Amino acid sequence: MWNLLPQRVVEANSIGAFKGKLDKYMREKGIEGFADRHIDYDFATSTSLHGLHNALQSKPRIRRVLWIVIVSLSVIGVSSQITQLFINYFTWPTSTSLTIKYVEDIEFPAVTFCNLNRYQEKAVANVSIIYLLWKIVSAVLSIDAGDGNNIPESVNNFLQGNESFSIRNFTKEHGYQLDNSTLLQCDFSGEPCYPNDFEHVFTEYGNCYTFNHQNLKSKRRVKTSGRGLRVLFDIKQSEMTDNPALGYTDAGMNFVIHSPNELPQVETMGLSVGVGMHAYAVIRQLKTINQEYPWGECNPHISLEYHDTYTTYRCLQECKSKYIKQHCGCFPFLLPGHGPECEPGKYYNCAYPLLYFIEKEGLCKAGPYRSNCPAPCQETKYATRVSYSTFPSNKGLHFFSTKFQKTKEYIRENFVCIDIAYEDLNSELTQQQKKLPISELIGDIGGQLGLFCGASCITIIEILEYLIIKSYWLGLVWLLKLPDGVNNISVIQISHRKETKQPKVF
Repeated sequence: MWNLLPQRVVEANSIGAFKGKLDKYMREKGIEGFADRHIDYDFATSTSLHGLHNALQSKPRIRRVLWIVIVSLSVIGVSSQITQLFINYFTWPTSTSLTIKYVEDIEFPAVTFCNLNRYQEKAVANVSIIYLLWKIVSAVLSIDAGDGNNIPESVNNFLQGNESFSIRNFTKEHGYQLDNSTLLQCDFSGEPCYPNDFEHVFTEYGNCYTFNHQNLKSKRRVKTSGRGLRVLFDIKQSEMTDNPALGYTDAGMNFVIHSPNELPQVETMGLSVGVGMHAYAVIRQLKTINQEYPWGECNPHISLEYHDTYTTYRCLQECKSKYIKQHCGCFPFLLPGHGPECEPGKYYNCAYPLLYFIEKEGLCKAGPYRSNCPAPCQETKYATRVSYSTFPSNKGLHFFSTKFQKTKEYIRENFVCIDIAYEDLNSELTQQQKKLPISELIGDIGGQLGLFCGASCITIIEILEYLIIKSYWLGLVWLLKLPDGVNNISVIQISHRKETKQPKVF
């Protein structure tokens, strides 16, 4: 053990030599004098932070005490104000602005039309079974799926006896058909339109047809308020059927005005027009921009697998489709997805009960940021005001009777006319904005510092410089004190060694 002592003495001597060289270098460069001037005092008397030098240099003691109190109160005040600014910032406050923009032309919305009577009477042998089966299939589009166990046994018996039955093909073939016999007139902004200008879509009402749909290369626009789409339908009430026992007792058309990028929600947003009526729908375009979380509830990073544009309704559809495919091994044809399509038996035994479970457990839920389908960051809606009149008038009845070779009674019981136009050529933009952005927060902090202490960015740089120099000198002081301790330890060890080698005297 003691054999290592000479090496330690050499190390101690090396450290002592280093200390001597460092002291000599500091004296030659005048650094020692700088240290003697007291860094803290120099900072306090030369900083641009107002009042601090008065608190240290004022000759009358009472004036010095007064300035110390003033500086202390200022520091307390600015600290309190900055704390409140941060507390307010982290509550993520927002403000809402409403802007009305007038334009020369405006994009016309998509309009989806559905017959309130779903099927052709001649094709339906068992009305109740078909309607109940479509209710099961279309439950995937509903917000509330209902009771998954409340299904009549007659539906199951029908499916067992008709395993190859396709409700999709049956509905598309024997549901309401839009052709020249049912679309009697169509006019868009003075130009005629035809059945092939409408796109077929399945909804809760079976076959429906969308005008100005998403797949068009260029969307239709209007340049004059009060002019838009005018359609005249023949619903063929005598040829179509519905089951009054299930609550379907109306006759007419249902239409939904929506963005071309959104799917029609007929059950929740549909407007109904009875036979022998003329509906005048006046619309206004409403655009909404929501802030991302935590200021708002939207998530700009969320995307859909089967759609390019995010909407809450499409998100819910994809969520349901995912669960049904995982548990049933197929996907409903009314929902987006890839893979085998669910047969009617799968709907009855798996998909429909699963939908009830999904709704009950909240597995697919729309709402705030942390839900499956949060609010979109941008969306376009259409505020609609509808008025009605009897259609047609007595003279108009005679005119249409001659033109279409129909009896007056038939026209009253089957014709539906719908007009849709903009109230004004403007768009209302409701935008959620950050009430306190980071730039404004920095400005408020600077204002409080300037008001209470007269501080600025230069003052902050001075404080940083002071902290760096202070840390530098603390390191040097620690380094210069270290060799003394090592030398002392070395001397003690050498002395102890010498004492142990002295011979004992008796």
